[in-house]
Amino acid sequence: MTSPGISPGASPGGAGADGATAVAVWNSLLRPDVELQPAFCAEVAAKMRARKLTFGERIHSPFLRPFFLDERDDARVRVVAETIAALGERVVEAAMKSRELLAQFGLRPEEERLVAIEPGYSRASTASRLDAFLLPDSLQFAEYNAESPAGLGYSETLGEVFGEMPAMARFRETFRVRTYPLMASILEALLASYRGWGGVASPPQIAIVDWRGVPTWSEFEILQARFDKLGVPTLICEPNDLLFDGKRLAAQGKKIDLVYRRVLINDILAKPAECDALVKAYAARAVCVANTFRCKIPHKKAFFAVLTDDRNRDLFSAQERELIARHIPWTRVVADARTSRVGESIGLLDYVRGQRENFVLKPNDEYGGAGVMLGWEMDAGAWDAALDRAVAAPVGTWVVQEKIAVRREVFPYVEGGKVTMRDMLVDFAPYLFCGKMCGFLTRLSSTGLANVTSGGGQVPSFVVERLSA
Repeated sequence: MTSPGISPGASPGGAGADGATAVAVWNSLLRPDVELQPAFCAEVAAKMRARKLTFGERIHSPFLRPFFLDERDDARVRVVAETIAALGERVVEAAMKSRELLAQFGLRPEEERLVAIEPGYSRASTASRLDAFLLPDSLQFAEYNAESPAGLGYSETLGEVFGEMPAMARFRETFRVRTYPLMASILEALLASYRGWGGVASPPQIAIVDWRGVPTWSEFEILQARFDKLGVPTLICEPNDLLFDGKRLAAQGKKIDLVYRRVLINDILAKPAECDALVKAYAARAVCVANTFRCKIPHKKAFFAVLTDDRNRDLFSAQERELIARHIPWTRVVADARTSRVGESIGLLDYVRGQRENFVLKPNDEYGGAGVMLGWEMDAGAWDAALDRAVAAPVGTWVVQEKIAVRREVFPYVEGGKVTMRDMLVDFAPYLFCGKMCGFLTRLSSTGLANVTSGGGQVPSFVVERLSA
């Protein structure tokens, strides 16, 4: 989920020169009598449904253009994203040794109990995703999904659908096009975590675990098919399908070696009986679970508060502090307390009350845009009331975050068989697998919240380079 601040200075086009040119070339290849006709749009939608590109009942992409970035954009995103992912792992290690630091994340007691369980290997987040906005001169981050990022199977499959469009063949006459093999990369990362845990099965039996009713179940089926094709047996099950006899974890009559955990820690805590086998097997080191429960630490929205708080500056090098200042929005856990802002001591509540149009109020631990309040869309009375409720809640429940610049682009949008050009917010989210950038989730929205659960659409991202004349 991304809940940004909308800045009037946002980029209207491609951040890189090749990306901007690619947009114009692609749009020119959409023929009025073919791609812009209802029959073609219906055919594309049918292909998406056939390939399980649905979120609940909706297809993932009502758009007829991918997102383009050039090689320079790709390189600068990689440096920043991989650095922040590395900082996430570092703060987990430090927080496990420091009660003072751990307290800054606002974990509940039951979350702390799960975090305290030794997972058997060092990496907290095998898979993670940074939600961001790619601008011409910077990369602005809104939050870090360190727990169980969805969308990678959808993203790669959506890229395949777009790659088969007639326009893509003609587009390749002008541009070299590169995509990321997200599903092979996540499988490689899962296997690396399994080996780091001490697993020896070759190949291990994987279980993708979540509730059957989640709208991303179709993605699990996409992943299962790809993992099986790549030679690693995979099943999908609910947490209460798992059986633990004290020595081994099993499901559907098979011993499970590696759990690809898509069920959220919040759900594990909300349904302890249904998730008992998973937690006990994890604690007994009877199964490798990725991501570990310790991923909850950087997954909290307060992670950005830890990064931007002068109290923690010694955790980071001078170069890392500069990167944080450039790309991470100033964030604080809501409390009636003093803090620092640009080297000055301020009263947090008074400051954010007076700066309503520059701040977002977010639950420390929610997703899909739930509970997010954009200060510039509220009047002063409503903002003050929201802050009063936030400060009255248990410490660590809410964070405030400064508004960030966003990116907007015009995309061909299909509705009712007609294609119109719409100005959309572009949420560009790099995936990190074992700390390495391995591709992107790109979501479009006409509102200030860019996420699938609030109705946003998705497009694949292609890295492009103009061919020499």
